[in-house]
Amino acid sequence: MNDECPNRPLRASDFDYPLPPELIAQTPAPRRDQSRLLVLDRASGQIAHRRFPDLPEYFSPGDLLVLNDSRVIPARLRARNARTNGHFEVLLLEEIAPNDWWAMMRPGKRATPGAVIQILDKNKNPSPFQAVVRDINAGGHRRLQFSGPKNILAELDALGETPLPPYIERSAEQPSDRERYQTVYARADGSVAAPTAGLHFTRELLEKIRARGAKVCFVTLHVGPGTFTPVKAERLEDHVMHEERFSIPPETADAWREAKNAGRRVVAAGTTSLRVLESATQAGEGRTRLFIHPPHDFKAAGALLTNFHLPRSTLLMLAAAFAAPGETRGRELILRAYGEAVALRYRFFSYGDAMLLL
Repeated sequence: MNDECPNRPLRASDFDYPLPPELIAQTPAPRRDQSRLLVLDRASGQIAHRRFPDLPEYFSPGDLLVLNDSRVIPARLRARNARTNGHFEVLLLEEIAPNDWWAMMRPGKRATPGAVIQILDKNKNPSPFQAVVRDINAGGHRRLQFSGPKNILAELDALGETPLPPYIERSAEQPSDRERYQTVYARADGSVAAPTAGLHFTRELLEKIRARGAKVCFVTLHVGPGTFTPVKAERLEDHVMHEERFSIPPETADAWREAKNAGRRVVAAGTTSLRVLESATQAGEGRTRLFIHPPHDFKAAGALLTNFHLPRSTLLMLAAAFAAPGETRGRELILRAYGEAVALRYRFFSYGDAMLLL
């Protein structure tokens, strides 16, 4: 354990913690804003247990709330091999050009270059779309060239399923998943996983935050499947972070600069928003592989709203780094808070409860 040798570098196994399976939320709260909110004061280590509708109380005039407005696309497709009739599950990852995508495929060993894939509709009948496997990258992802009457992106609402994370056990998506695994302010198509800290917000709650004199602005980071991938390398420096696309609009860059210059608090809603701000604060587009883990000095935000994350995940490591910037003791702060959340039966992961680090 890290506690026995506090000066050694942290390892992936230091971010394991016990979690009863029944605390993994399988469905969202009846109302978006009815989740619980654990508030951790980083300076004192004190923990308060609140409800998410209490969040506006933590905002003052001039503060800035930064949200990720990426929209989850119905990226999971059912397909079959046009020659052998073997079935595939396809998860679209990133559009390279119209009808040209990187994708994950299962079973991957059957998706060899040149294979022709017939895309199925929701009734498992052939759709007008086919795809040819053009390439395989070092990560095992397939490059698919689609053909059909239209751009496949425009047809995903009809053909695709919500790409729920693997710990949410569904034989098929529920009608509510289309709405609830999406923030109310989602705008820019591109994510295959939701920026889950934002799932708790309602439009009414955002208006209450604005009514306290705080500003609300947006960045975009298209969340990839790597967000659910545990760190397999024991040495953190050996982990290769997945790459994600982001953009920062001019009004957000201006609002961030204004808040920082005035000494006001910047609140990042979600690890995705925080990774954008830590990667760049100037307006523009980019790609980031930033892997934040203890110790890390944060320059962009003074508070973080986040959910409870998987053991060994990069998201948990980011939260631990934020709990004690520039130090490694944030791991102990976070895991102590997680232990209290487990004892009090908080709900964990994407459809679970929220945590505010001040």
